[in-house]
Parts: sequence; structure tokens; C-alpha cells
Amino acid sequence: MCNPTRDDGSSQSDMVPKEKRPYFQRYWSWADVARAVTVTTVHFLCLMAPFNYKWEALRFGLILVAVTNLLITFSNHRNLAHRSFKLPKWLEYPIAYAAVFALQGDPLDWVSIHRFHHKFTDSDRDPHSPKEGFLFGHVMWIFDTHYIKYKVTVVDVNNVTDLKNQWFYRFLRKTIGFHVLMFWTVLYLYGGLPYLTCGGGIGSVLGYHVTWLVNSACHIWGSRSWKTKDTSRNVWWLSILTMGESWHNNHHAFESSARQGLKWWQIDITWYLIRLFEVLGLATDVKLPSEVQKQELALVR
Repeated sequence: MCNPTRDDGSSQSDMVPKEKRPYFQRYWSWADVARAVTVTTVHFLCLMAPFNYKWEALRFGLILVAVTNLLITFSNHRNLAHRSFKLPKWLEYPIAYAAVFALQGDPLDWVSIHRFHHKFTDSDRDPHSPKEGFLFGHVMWIFDTHYIKYKVTVVDVNNVTDLKNQWFYRFLRKTIGFHVLMFWTVLYLYGGLPYLTCGGGIGSVLGYHVTWLVNSACHIWGSRSWKTKDTSRNVWWLSILTMGESWHNNHHAFESSARQGLKWWQIDITWYLIRLFEVLGLATDVKLPSEVQKQELALVR
């Protein structure tokens, strides 16, 4: 997502007109096709789960979605995208690697898109604003790489230089397909179709839609506690499923905060893990909003 030109050297303005073309009448890159195949495949496997039901496999799928979603929020989001806390590299890299199995792309791509989202939230440059339609903000933006690039070419698209300078993230970007394929191969060899469908299928589909709801639902429904220049909302009923990510208005108000559930009753499982690592001396430079910052942005004082 960081290369502003096509392979043939043409610019993004040449690829995508000012007004977005009808969905199936535009250029599909190899990345779009790969993502569409991946998402379609796991949904198909999920639909096949009732015909291959096995409680052991379903239990694995539920554990898979819980662990991978927690790792995505802990690593890609709060650690890498926002630098809300620091980890030693011997710990940061394995956690980032494990998050790849959530099937949400490599860290360079994930972090780049998320940083653009915060830079252009709810504007016509936002990569996945539900203002272009709920379905677009929820999922369809994933399959339109060139449209997303077109949106952000007004700025320097190299917004992940801090990660690109590290060999591990460059390596992971080049080899992510191999790692994902090996994981699913091992899954099948270990448990056959039940583990592919009830485990990988259900786990991946749940993980997808829980994450996507933060991009879509958390900009449409819910409450607001802070004065932000966007449509971000806090959605309490998603807090456990999203590991605390659905306190989205809190997050947009204090982007660099390692804690998103700012009230004691706002469940934020990712924060609990960060706090544990901090107590153990593994997480350092943990960022939290000050009381002064809260008072300045509070809707009700």
C-alpha cells in the first residue's frame, strides 16, 4: 500500500478517476484478487462448518479468533501504528509475526492504512470511511488497492518508514503468503476438514467481521464522550469481542493512548495485557492521556 505507482509507471490519477467507477468496472490488482480469494475462501469454509462439525475444532476456532484479534490490537495497532508503548525487539517481532495469522495482511500494509485513516478520518481521503457506504467502510475498501492509493497520493505515502527500516518487517512483507499457507496446511494435516472449517473458517470469519465493525459500526452507532472532528463512537457491546477497540471515540480523542477503555467499567482486554507487560518490565514508555488533556476534550465537564 506504499507504492504510489503501478507496475507500468502510470500515476494514481491515471488509474482512478475523480469519481470512483462502478465496483466491477475498474482495475483489479493482484493484491485485490489475492485478498478477495482469501476472504471468499474463509467464508466458504465457515459455511461448510456445520457439515464437518467437531466440538474440539470449534473450540480451537474460538481460541484462534480470541488470540489473533488480541495480537492484532496489541501489536499492529497500539504498539506499531501508534507507538503507545515499547517492547524489546526479541518480544515485538514474535508477537507481530503471530498476528499475521489473523489474515489481515502484513504489518507494513496494516499500519500504513491505519495511519492514513487517522490522518484523514471521515474525509474523502480516508481509506475506509463508512461515509462512502456502510459496506465500503466495512469490507469493500480492502479489494480496491488502487482507489485507496489514489486517495492518499496527495501526501507522502511512505508513512511507515520506521517499520520499513527494520529487516524483519520487510522480510515478513515479502514472505507473508508462505507463512499463511503453511499455517493452513498444518491445520489441515492436524485436524482435517473439521479444523479447516470449524476452526480456521469460523475463527477467521469472526475475526474479520469483529475488526471490520470497528471501521464501520464504530463510526455510525454509539455514544461520544470527547470533542473529536470525526464521527467516531464508543460501542460498549463490542468491547469484549474487539478486545477494547470499540471504545473508538476514546481512541480518536487520544490516539497514542495505550488504554482505550478510559473508565474503570470500559472493558479493554488489550490494555490489561499491556499493563501486565508493564508490570513485568517488558512494556516501557506506556502512553496515557493526562487529566488536562481529558478536560480539554471532554464533552461534559
